[in-house]
Amino acid sequence: MRFAIYSRKSVLTDRGESVENQVELCRRCLAAQYPDVGPEEIAVYEDEGFSGRDLQRPQFRRMLEDIRRERPEALVCYRLDRVSRSVGDFADLIRKLEGWGVGFLCIRERFDTSTPMGKAMMYIASVFAQLERETIAQRVRDNMRLLARTGRWLGGVPPTGFRAERAAEVIVDGRCRTACRLVPEPAEWRAAGEIFRLFLARQGLTGLPAALGDMGVVNRQGKPFSPAGLREILQNPVYCAADGDAWAWFAERGADLCFGRPDCDPRRGLLAYQKRDYTGGRSPRNPVERWIVALGRHPALVPGKTWVAAQALLNPGRAPAVHNPKALLSGLLLCARCGSPMLPKARKDGAYDYICRAKLRGGTGACPCQNLSGADTDALVLSRVLEQLPGKYEALAGAALNREEQRALCRAMLQGCRWDGETLTLALCRL
Repeated sequence: MRFAIYSRKSVLTDRGESVENQVELCRRCLAAQYPDVGPEEIAVYEDEGFSGRDLQRPQFRRMLEDIRRERPEALVCYRLDRVSRSVGDFADLIRKLEGWGVGFLCIRERFDTSTPMGKAMMYIASVFAQLERETIAQRVRDNMRLLARTGRWLGGVPPTGFRAERAAEVIVDGRCRTACRLVPEPAEWRAAGEIFRLFLARQGLTGLPAALGDMGVVNRQGKPFSPAGLREILQNPVYCAADGDAWAWFAERGADLCFGRPDCDPRRGLLAYQKRDYTGGRSPRNPVERWIVALGRHPALVPGKTWVAAQALLNPGRAPAVHNPKALLSGLLLCARCGSPMLPKARKDGAYDYICRAKLRGGTGACPCQNLSGADTDALVLSRVLEQLPGKYEALAGAALNREEQRALCRAMLQGCRWDGETLTLALCRL
């Protein structure tokens, strides 16, 4: 092998710069510059359906191993971002190639890596490739959040118990567009209800497929449910009521909630977007903190308390992602500037602060909200909660409550606290 050609495309389509087109253009470039190179001296590696955000791609990893072993003259690609859109990954790759004595040839952006200026320009181009990737990712997420606010079904196979129905909508400028919503399918709807009922009654998945089969409850294809299929149904928030229990569960885990607690409606179900990562080949399940959760336009099947209980059985021993276990108000405080949850974050001295999640992820440019002292905020909120206790619970005000009892009391009394960043205004609301 004298040359290695690498091509990549994120989506499996025949349009645009397909992997075949990239390879053909690289071959033509090599034929023009190295007319003595035969086809048998060129090794081709193609990754289709893989993102350029990292280097975890099967053909790319295989190519690196072959290059390390055979030491060709150069690695050839059509464009810089086909190799990587991460500056760190790209720099690491170039260092490896230099150590192996292998050149790098990009036919779209003509770089001469033998000169300091050429190498600097290559790194600058990789910076812009990463910027483009991050900009696209942010734009996709913003569009997803905007669509999520409408509670529409955005496509795909409807979950068990539902069918997708097209409905006309009128937008602001008077034009009509079609959108989909989920509508219960009676037979499957009853089957999904039996799945939740039996799962909670049996306290687990063991024997559940057989029990459902004995009752004649089968999947959409008329076959018995598999344990994996049952788990997928039980974990899907589409069946969960948009009530206070569900809202608190998702807020505590840092999910991107598109509605406030006062907007909860137990008659409506939830729709969760970005549950899986489809950038790679396996589409693993994303953590809940990356989900976008919205009010759906379909009816709920089970109360939030029932759905939350099912999650506890499916994931025993998994505590919510809390930065500091001493924090009293995890999942309850909201930033008044942007509405994001205020997350507990440990300090070096052992204390902790509440910090806006948007600020934590994006810096002060995302949200200028100041941090809250954790201990002071907990003490103030607890004192205000105790002051507002109904008559029959007044005795609790003088009781020595442990931390878990304090936490339960605050959860029972608060709908959400918003801080305005200046005067520590806490809006307390009873359920």
